[in-house]
Amino acid sequence: MKVLGLDSSGLVASVAVVEDQELRGEFTVNFKKTHSQTLLPMLDELAQMIELDLNTIDAIAVAGGPGSFTGLRIGSATAKGLGLALDKPLVHVPTIDALAYNLYGAKDLICPLMDARRNQTYTGLYHFDEAGVMQVDLSQCAVGIEEILDKINEKQQPVIFLGDGVSVFEEIIRQNCKVPYQFAPAHVNKQRAAAVAALGLIYFKEGRYESAAEHKPDYLRLSQAERERMEKQ
Repeated sequence: MKVLGLDSSGLVASVAVVEDQELRGEFTVNFKKTHSQTLLPMLDELAQMIELDLNTIDAIAVAGGPGSFTGLRIGSATAKGLGLALDKPLVHVPTIDALAYNLYGAKDLICPLMDARRNQTYTGLYHFDEAGVMQVDLSQCAVGIEEILDKINEKQQPVIFLGDGVSVFEEIIRQNCKVPYQFAPAHVNKQRAAAVAALGLIYFKEGRYESAAEHKPDYLRLSQAERERMEKQ
């Protein structure tokens, strides 16, 4: 089974192809360019490098949110367009779940952090059981950084933080986290389409997929423009 993974939910743009237990190729860029400029060219380059016929993929896994509103729309539109053109199903992979899956096999609690601005974070809590299955202790949500740290302190377990929110909230973490903690290293601390594709393959086998027409991003909260309009009203 072959799955194409796409992630443009944050600062990172990433595409990957996973076939069964093999990562066939991955193209990831963490640079200040618009994802609309990078995602399709990266996919085209990757397909050429691994001699991939897109018609041979079984499904398209896409980071479905939360994250950057613009980035999610670009990823969603790309996945939907490919799904419609190739007549392939889409697998909606929650962004925070995919981030946590980067740390497969970790013994500690896993806490992804994405900067949601206004001192808030897109986050969740996860661990891997003895069988290597990722368990969700707290489903992805948008909360204040202090709130998630309170939940971590209540659990009284060592924790690993990762995501673009780490650099934003590092000082608050150092001041308020009361349990042993680590920050994930550079090669696994941001979004990766390989994790989206690998998790997407699992979800696809479980029957958790949808048509391209059905897919829509999960923003978790209103956009800034929508919030400002509501405040004025």
